[in-house]
Amino acid sequence: MNNEIFLDLHGVLVGRYGLRPSMHISTKEMLAMFLYTCAGNESNRRAQNRFKHSGETISRKFDEVLNALMAMAKDFIRPKNPNFPTVHKRIRDDKRAYPHFKDCIGALDGTHIRVALSPDEQVRYIGKTGVATQNVLAVCDFDMRFTYVSTGQPGAMHDTSVLYNALRVDEEFFPHPPQGKYYVVDAGYPNRPGYLAPYKGERYHLPEWHRGIEPKTPMERFNRVHSSIRNVIERSFGLLKMKWQILWKMPPYPMYKQKMIVVATMVLHNFIREHGGQDEDFARFDRDPNFVPTIPERYNKYAVSQAASDGTTSALNAPTMDVFRDELATALSLAWN
Repeated sequence: MNNEIFLDLHGVLVGRYGLRPSMHISTKEMLAMFLYTCAGNESNRRAQNRFKHSGETISRKFDEVLNALMAMAKDFIRPKNPNFPTVHKRIRDDKRAYPHFKDCIGALDGTHIRVALSPDEQVRYIGKTGVATQNVLAVCDFDMRFTYVSTGQPGAMHDTSVLYNALRVDEEFFPHPPQGKYYVVDAGYPNRPGYLAPYKGERYHLPEWHRGIEPKTPMERFNRVHSSIRNVIERSFGLLKMKWQILWKMPPYPMYKQKMIVVATMVLHNFIREHGGQDEDFARFDRDPNFVPTIPERYNKYAVSQAASDGTTSALNAPTMDVFRDELATALSLAWN
C-alpha cells in the first residue's frame, strides 16, 4: 500500500467509521500497526518491538481498527450497481465469451482459510484437507472486487451446504443475480437459475488447456470459456492471500475475531482496488489475466489443498438451467473459430 492510499484509507476510517486516537497513539499509528500485523502476519511481540508499545496496547488498538473496518464492510463489500445494467468489458472484449456470456455478472466460489483453535474445538472444522479450516464463500465482479462474503462455516462442509447456509442466514442482503443474470460457479455447486456451473466429466481447469489440445466438443468449448471467465475469483483469492499473509497462518484469536479479520482484509482489498491510484500488486494482475500467485515459501507447510468436487450436487440441478447451458454451449460451439 503506497502513501497516498494509506492516507486516504486513514481519512475514511476517521471521517466515516469512528476511528479515534488516544492520548499517546495517533490514528495513523493505529492503522499502521494493523496493516503491519496483517500484511506480514507479524506477531504481537514483533509489533511491540517495531512500534514501542505494550502488548496490551497493540492488541487493543488492533481491535479498534478491526471494528472500524467491519463498519466499513457494509459500504465496500457490495455490488457497485445491484442491477448490473451494462456488460462488463471483460466479457465484451472477449470474442469467444461475447455475446454468449453477456448476462454473466461475476463469479461465486469458496476458499479455505486455516483456523487456530483448541483441539476440542477444531474437530468439526477438519475436512478432506486434514487441517482445521473455515469455509469462506465469496462473490466477486470482473473488476476483482468482492461483492459478498460469508465466513466461519466449518471446513468439513460441502460447497453446496455453505452456499445454502449463506442464502438462508444472509437472506436480506445476499446479492442475488437480477432476473436473467447469473454468476459462474465451479462444479461443486448446483447448476440452478442464477448460478451457471460447467459440465462435469469434461476438461475444465485452465492448466488442462495449456497442453496444446484444443477443445473439440460443444461441452469442452463451453467449459473452456467458462473456466476463463470464472478464473477471476481464483485470481481475487490469490491476490487477497498474497497481500494479507495473516490468512496463511491465522493467529490464535477467538473464532469471532478470525472471521472478522477475513472480512477486514477483503474491505482493504476492495478499497485499494477502488481507490484509483496505482497499486503494484493489482497492476501485475492487470498485466497478466491468467496470473495466480504461488504460496510464499514461509507458508508452504501451512498450505491448504482445495478438495475437488465430489459430484454430489447433480441431483440438485435445475432443468431450466441445464437447457440454458446446452443452448449456450451449442451457440458458442457454432461461433468457435
